Amino acid sequence: MSEPRQLLETFPNQFPHRDYKIEIRQPEFTSLCPKTGQPDFATITISYTPDKVCVELKSLKFYLQSYRERGIFYEHVTNTILDDLVMTCQPRWMKVEASFNARGGITEIVTAVHSANY
Repeated sequence: MSEPRQLLETFPNQFPHRDYKIEIRQPEFTSLCPKTGQPDFATITISYTPDKVCVELKSLKFYLQSYRERGIFYEHVTNTILDDLVMTCQPRWMKVEASFNARGGITEIVTAVHSANY
């Protein structure tokens, strides 16, 4: 299988001179628990200030779906999504928040942030 990052596509930012925020929510994210193999469910929220390009949503949907059969810890998936998006889009600022549904009565929210140095 190729790297999931290769699924991500971009398009030119029509307002690169302006700082504005884009927020994307995926309330149906799934991955697998690497210990039990059971599915983990989460809402992924991606917030970012684009620079030269924006992420294309259809490619982002396919990218996020690529985790459905992957055993990965919450912290790892959140940081990997951030790393892949930063590498692809090179935003001025980006935050990925993964809010995982309860399992065994415990919920977890993992937040990872990137800030470009100017």
